[in-house]
Amino acid sequence: MRFAVIMAGGRGERLWPLSRKETPKQFLKLLGNSTLLQQTVERVLPLVSLENTYVVVGREHVELVREQLPDLPKQNIIVEPMGRGTAPCVGLAATRLSRIDSRGVMIVLPADHVIADEERFLHLLDEAATLAQAGTHLVTLGITPDRPATGYGYIQARPSQGDAKAAVLQVERFTEKPDRDTAQRFLDEGNYYWNSGMFIWRIDTILREIETHMPKLHSGLMAIEEQARAQDYEETLARIYAQQEANSIDCGVLEKSDHVLVIPTGDIGWSDVGDWSTVSEVLETDEAGNLIRAPHIGIDTSNCTILSGHASAKKRLVATLGLSDLVIVDTDDVLLVMDKSRAQEVKKILKIHATKEEKEKTSK
Repeated sequence: MRFAVIMAGGRGERLWPLSRKETPKQFLKLLGNSTLLQQTVERVLPLVSLENTYVVVGREHVELVREQLPDLPKQNIIVEPMGRGTAPCVGLAATRLSRIDSRGVMIVLPADHVIADEERFLHLLDEAATLAQAGTHLVTLGITPDRPATGYGYIQARPSQGDAKAAVLQVERFTEKPDRDTAQRFLDEGNYYWNSGMFIWRIDTILREIETHMPKLHSGLMAIEEQARAQDYEETLARIYAQQEANSIDCGVLEKSDHVLVIPTGDIGWSDVGDWSTVSEVLETDEAGNLIRAPHIGIDTSNCTILSGHASAKKRLVATLGLSDLVIVDTDDVLLVMDKSRAQEVKKILKIHATKEEKEKTSK
């Protein structure tokens, strides 16, 4: 069997103030009339039925999932009691699915990615799932880079000796977000790919790898699974989950394993919509390079992203004069004005904002 596991627990902080704690970016209609979560599920349906699609999400966003995916079986929502990174997320989903088919293939996808060439994407997923079915390797998709991006992790790869398909490569190592000079060197060398965060593997294979490289997590998952039908399951889940180290499946397992393959995607029009500078890459801009999603009057304005997130029907006019390379996001309670080149630093503002709010609460 094939299963799709959609990870919907991200916070999307770099798209603040549109993406908030209550409604992170995967639940927003950033592109068209459906949310990123809805688009992710719809995209994979030709390969995996809705009955075999599962969404892993935090308790605070369960109702959003139910609202946005009303046809998804209720039991297919896997609830995390708290965020602990993608390693516990993947492990929890794997143990749940192992009850159904331990030799089935998991297709693990983030809920907030954009992919333009869906036909090629599905072809790659199908190839990866077929490869993973053997149970010998963990498979990931590597995005072919087109620029020295510093906001992504990188995968170094070489031709796989054990596979006849030239498109399948052996992973040599993972590198976390590099500086610009290193990213340029990776681009020049040509055997590096962006880490897409999309993974394909057999359920028993990933559980075995977790047991090898993250034994504490594996023990916790087995303890949780033993109580799956007990009355105090939720209490057990929360207690054991809280004991786990926050870690990604990349760092916890893939970087340590010798059994990882990568399939380069080529140009599939992929974006993780990771910050405000990337939004204009996936949405249509005008002749001056502006992305406008707000009432706007602009004079000598170029390469700007201007959005309105007002909840009310009447949105404020945004007027610009002599501006370039800016991001302007206007919401009911926040106005963000930022140099587009510093889009990765939005979390700094969030940190200061949270500290200020905490001080105000304490003073009251």
